[in-house]
Amino acid sequence: MKYHLKFWQVDSFTNEPFKGNPAAVFVLHEEIPDSLMQNIAVEMNLSETAFLLFRKEKKPTLRWFTPVVEVDLCGHATLAAAHIYFTELYPDFSEMTFDTKFVGPLTVKKKENKYTMNFPSRPGEQVDPKNISSFILEGLGIKVMPIGAYKSRDMMLVFDSDQVIKDIRPDFNTLAKYEDAIIVTAPSSGESYDFISRFFCANDGIPEDPVTGSAHCTLAPYWAGRMKKNSMKAYQASIRGGCLDLEICGDRVLISGEAITIIEGTMRI
Repeated sequence: MKYHLKFWQVDSFTNEPFKGNPAAVFVLHEEIPDSLMQNIAVEMNLSETAFLLFRKEKKPTLRWFTPVVEVDLCGHATLAAAHIYFTELYPDFSEMTFDTKFVGPLTVKKKENKYTMNFPSRPGEQVDPKNISSFILEGLGIKVMPIGAYKSRDMMLVFDSDQVIKDIRPDFNTLAKYEDAIIVTAPSSGESYDFISRFFCANDGIPEDPVTGSAHCTLAPYWAGRMKKNSMKAYQASIRGGCLDLEICGDRVLISGEAITIIEGTMRI
């Protein structure tokens, strides 16, 4: 069977080209095999490729694939899909709910140039830092112990200094020994942000994710509790960098950011 699949590439959590986190968004009007979606994600070679399937009299279904695996939740590719939905497909709309395979409905609202995603909160369970495998810290190239460790979907390591986070130069071959993703975070020394983070996922085909919305489902409840505030600004300190506005609403995290389209095309298979 031949496919002509329309897609866009979007930089999320930024208003500048080549910043933030790039994601591909494929708009489907009929189902395609999971194996094809995975092969497309390999071909796109981005942190995530999103597939937005429109269904008659139902909400669109949204799924996300790295070059290696389908993931349960992805913030920047959801933001990218919403951006395409509101700018290319339904510019008169300002709110949409996507069905997902793993986390249920996800609602996104547009206000001016920002998109706000309503995501589940995922607080981490506390782990004794002394029980963190030594190869993880060696792989991160960190000589100081974290002051805290928390495990949800990802392992989150908390440090005192944001300079520690900025100075990390990972050995991804070593980090690949750890099956899950690793978040590193610290309070921001600047006034523009409350905290910073980085996100490493050596087993997902993209060693360091530039900006990770889903990681903030764990970061936000931690920093909200520590800082005694429900609204925060965060910066993910990758090479590309990205900014996120966060708000805690009960067991949900509102994650807001901007996005910009940089590529439009058709994949012929």
